[in-house]
Amino acid sequence: MAMTSEVQSQISKNNAIAIGGNMAVNGNSGGGAASAVFRHQISPAASVEFMAAAGLRALVGVQTSRQLSSHSNATMALAISLRDGSLNLSNSWTRQLTETANGNIQLAVGPESSIAVGWQKKEEKMSAAGEVKFGTSSFLASAQYTHRFSSKSHGRIVGKVGSTTLELEVGGGRKISNFSTVRMLYSIGIQGIFWKFELHRGGQKLIIPILLSRHLNPVFATGAFILPTSLYFVLKKFVFKPYYLKREKLKALENVEKTSAKVQEARAAAEKAQKLLQNVANRKRNRQLETNGLVITRALYGNRIALSRNDESRETQHELTSQVLDVTLPLNFLVSESGQLKLHEGVKKSGIMGFCDPCPGEPKQLHVEYTYRDGRYQVVVDDYAELLIPQESHII
Repeated sequence: MAMTSEVQSQISKNNAIAIGGNMAVNGNSGGGAASAVFRHQISPAASVEFMAAAGLRALVGVQTSRQLSSHSNATMALAISLRDGSLNLSNSWTRQLTETANGNIQLAVGPESSIAVGWQKKEEKMSAAGEVKFGTSSFLASAQYTHRFSSKSHGRIVGKVGSTTLELEVGGGRKISNFSTVRMLYSIGIQGIFWKFELHRGGQKLIIPILLSRHLNPVFATGAFILPTSLYFVLKKFVFKPYYLKREKLKALENVEKTSAKVQEARAAAEKAQKLLQNVANRKRNRQLETNGLVITRALYGNRIALSRNDESRETQHELTSQVLDVTLPLNFLVSESGQLKLHEGVKKSGIMGFCDPCPGEPKQLHVEYTYRDGRYQVVVDDYAELLIPQESHII
């Protein structure tokens, strides 16, 4: 079992402190350490840290970092062990390779000198990392891949190969609150077969490993992987997901009740605005029909979930009516004489004349169906996203 905890505090504009500790238990042995770090921002491009640790690895040290250019930075650290007086010097250089990837080189000189080369890549739906490390008496290569299935759940696979390590780790995690994440991992290697349960909350981490077997039996290893995986998907489909959807629906209903009066007033104002736009919008629409130009045939703005369930059930139709606004007329009004429509990025669409917010506090989208030169098109954009039509990529 392992546990780590850290607390950080900004004590002034350029100074911060961090106090943390960790504890690990393995069989009949264990250990722990406590650390304190003081960080001073020398300039926008440079900082220095003073650190001290007590425990099995008691030490004092200093570390300085500097941004070398807009795409690279360097760090140098010096630490003195309080147990044997040994010195450890490390230097690392990091450079941004692309918009989503960077690489680093680290050189360490001390009782266990080593050189390591690493690479990291992070995108919206995935992240990956790899490192190769050569030491005076050891070698280690590791790779990690994480895929985000949604904003709250992810899957992960980690592999390690080295002079004393051979391990494969597969698992996943889910965000259970704004600050907490739980994760379950299946690990198989030369040390045996494990299940690992992790809880991450802020700067705290709790890891509980369960040793299933010291022997690498293929049948047992397969069962140890399939059993929790199957159990998770069964519970997710029949317990967790229905409960989550029910809870979200209750929250949405409560929000509708709280904001019903405000929404009714906003809808009434939007209807009045649409009546003012009606004559000009119809004139523009007829002109576009004559020239076979851009005609908005259907446009809905409102709750993202309600729009995605447009054709599922009568209950959903009621939800669609109450949390979605028909904005076909104001969009036809905004079509230019040249047959184009553009809504700028970063502008909330409920502020457009003839629009309103039909579901305050809920994520919203704009669904648009239109015709252009005998073709039928469809596009969906988020509330603050840009809308530019017509485009060939929208064709149905």
